Amino acid sequence: MAETIFKSMVLDSDLEVLSRGLIVLFAEPSNPKADTVLKSHNLDLRDHKSRGLKNKEIDEDTLILTMTKRQKESVLDGYENAKSVYTINEYVGESGEVEDPYGGTLIDYEDSYAQLSLLIKKLVYKLNEGGSI
Repeated sequence: MAETIFKSMVLDSDLEVLSRGLIVLFAEPSNPKADTVLKSHNLDLRDHKSRGLKNKEIDEDTLILTMTKRQKESVLDGYENAKSVYTINEYVGESGEVEDPYGGTLIDYEDSYAQLSLLIKKLVYKLNEGGSI
């Protein structure tokens, strides 16, 4: 959801924004609950397929934002090239973390959408201030 939300807020950018999973055995379509929530906000995940994070995708300019501290620790422990890794909350100066809705209810997905939307809006402002967008 985060990639789709970000791309809906930043329409013209040279930034490459990718959603990656930490435990992906094979590419799968998006979660139907995530689809439903995004559709209710006029966003579309129709062509999305899950993909696992790979070391070769990470270089010194790669910023990796996770939803949870545990995900952040997994990236730092499992990907030697990953140097710039933060939870999205800490990167935008907020406390807490975004709970992963996977396996949860439609309401859990809507709550994550609301949280991510606010955090991504703050992220866009921060990147604009730094001249990244």
